[in-house]
Amino acid sequence: MEQTVGQRGIAREIIFNEMIGPEGAPRGHYVTLSEWLEQQPSRELRRKRAEAESIFRRLGITFAVYGSTDTLERLIPFDLIPRIISAAEWRLLERGIEQRVRALNAFLLDIYNRQEIIRAGRIPADIVLRNDAFLPEMIGHRPPLGVFSHIVGTDIVRTGPQDFFVLEDNLRTPSGVSYMLENREAMLHLFPELFARHCVAPVQHYPELLRQTLEAVSPVAPEETTIVVLTPGIHNSAYFEHSFLADQMGVELVEGQDLFVSGGALYMRTTRGPMQVHVVYRRIDDEFLDPLTFRPDSILGVPGLMDLYRAGAVTIVNAPGTGIADDKAVYSWVPEIVEFYTGQKPILQNVPTWRCAEPEALSYVLDHLPELVVKEVHGSGGYGMLVGPTSSKKQIETFRRILKARPSNYIAQPTLALSACPAFTKSGVAPRHVDLRPFSLVSDRVRIVAGGLTRVALKKGSLVVNSSQGGGTKDTWVLTDE
Repeated sequence: MEQTVGQRGIAREIIFNEMIGPEGAPRGHYVTLSEWLEQQPSRELRRKRAEAESIFRRLGITFAVYGSTDTLERLIPFDLIPRIISAAEWRLLERGIEQRVRALNAFLLDIYNRQEIIRAGRIPADIVLRNDAFLPEMIGHRPPLGVFSHIVGTDIVRTGPQDFFVLEDNLRTPSGVSYMLENREAMLHLFPELFARHCVAPVQHYPELLRQTLEAVSPVAPEETTIVVLTPGIHNSAYFEHSFLADQMGVELVEGQDLFVSGGALYMRTTRGPMQVHVVYRRIDDEFLDPLTFRPDSILGVPGLMDLYRAGAVTIVNAPGTGIADDKAVYSWVPEIVEFYTGQKPILQNVPTWRCAEPEALSYVLDHLPELVVKEVHGSGGYGMLVGPTSSKKQIETFRRILKARPSNYIAQPTLALSACPAFTKSGVAPRHVDLRPFSLVSDRVRIVAGGLTRVALKKGSLVVNSSQGGGTKDTWVLTDE
């Protein structure tokens, strides 16, 4: 049946249960899973969960939490019960994601060139040109195929049967796809009989599609292209993913010290001598890419890389400067951006957003802090945010002082009644809140792998799904039949 939330401070809104309908019966695409769950003894599910943890630990699928005093890397909790999305639901999501990804790439190409959306008065110039994420070094640059963000993770939440909201756009260096792939492998190993009862769209071809995407934007022919994955190193929280994707694509994983510029080209040091590189899939932030252009103290990047990039001798994926399109201050203008570049209304909704830089909005937010979620415009991973309904009075008052000191650094949103899916908890199967991060690959076309990474708030009543804040992940099944 539909769930209500009774946690302190949260209105008793109806929570959309993705498996169970309002009459208490499983929804059509969940019937088979529901019947299977009823047949599974809890002790068997606990045994399978322990087996999954053993698999992930053996593979080294861990992450580090920045700022934590615990230096040990952690496993991201894995939930055994898959989230199921019907074919009809996925078609809606796919159309909405593609529309949004195309519009945001058009926006990036425009603001670094003709800036027509600003001249048309559809978005304030200050929101873009005075934004810390806007890179003047990219002005006048047109990357191959006009694509700035080739790999996009779109964070989507759901509040009803047809009510999907984009919570965030991740166009810089979106992470999590390795967990999507490994979650699927684990489920195939643990529950082959459950897969046999469903027609599930595959995700294992993502590395092949990623390589095709990177080759499509190379300055040379695909068969002549050398690709590298540029990582900050083993201490980065997403290092496992960097290594995993390089291995899956059959390309080299490199650090900045492994690359050098010479004679108008980028080279990789190898045991057989220098090898020219044509595409850099970077997993380091803009400011560390090139010490000659950005931070002079950076030892993570490659001196001279930006000059090569602007000359078209090498392609950087995702392009520098893409952060302006997923900045949370710009987020509130995305419906305008979609309309301006596509001529259509957005298929996927934005979450209503108050821009705290605006005095009227700030006044409202300060008066309603206990009801709102407040985020840093450049924040990620659940850091630097306030979830008002689950915060203490002391936490709210502390955040109020921070917000007053730097209002332009924050946006605020209502607390959505996120949909819930079944999860296997210590007390058995119970609903838990979820979001979804599908991954898009953009080059000569937009390719969206059916599914994505479902993140789940494993704490009862919690709305925070980030792994750094105690969330877990689960496999996402998109059905290919009705």
